[in-house]
Amino acid sequence: MISGSIVRLSILLGRYPSYMNKTRLASVAVLLLLLTGCASPAADEAGTGNSGSTTEQEAEETQAPPAEPLDLAGEWKQTNSKSTDAYQAAIITGDEIVVNWVNDTEDTTALYWAGTYVAPTEDVDTYTWNSANDTARTESAILASSDPTKTFTYEGGVLKYELTAMGVTMTVEMAQQ
Repeated sequence: MISGSIVRLSILLGRYPSYMNKTRLASVAVLLLLLTGCASPAADEAGTGNSGSTTEQEAEETQAPPAEPLDLAGEWKQTNSKSTDAYQAAIITGDEIVVNWVNDTEDTTALYWAGTYVAPTEDVDTYTWNSANDTARTESAILASSDPTKTFTYEGGVLKYELTAMGVTMTVEMAQQ
């Protein structure tokens, strides 16, 4: 390596000019060795260099923090009721969803559904879960569903499920309040 650098240096300088003595030649050779040593990939290959770490750091800095899972907890109100004062309202808390019939004119509510809620574990745009009926709560409620399970779907800010009452089936759509 040293002899190769000295040969390259001598070629560049035109074969040891008369004004250059051995001391200068040695100084230049040492300088060349230092410069080529700094550019050597050996340190990077051993894992002690800094090659690639800048782009890795930049990639880590530009990545967004992990998104929180979709949160459906809270109060929901039916948006497709044919009446402004009679509709369904839901409350999702913890691992439960409760849906009530609401009549604002008479200031009354009646249980329609009490069941399980399985919260999403990821940030998603669409989510579906099957709710198991809490029959201990719904069996004595006159207007409650007797279905063993009910499928709830969230998509585009709307919570949907099928409702059957008095032989008529419709899709209830709710928005979070």
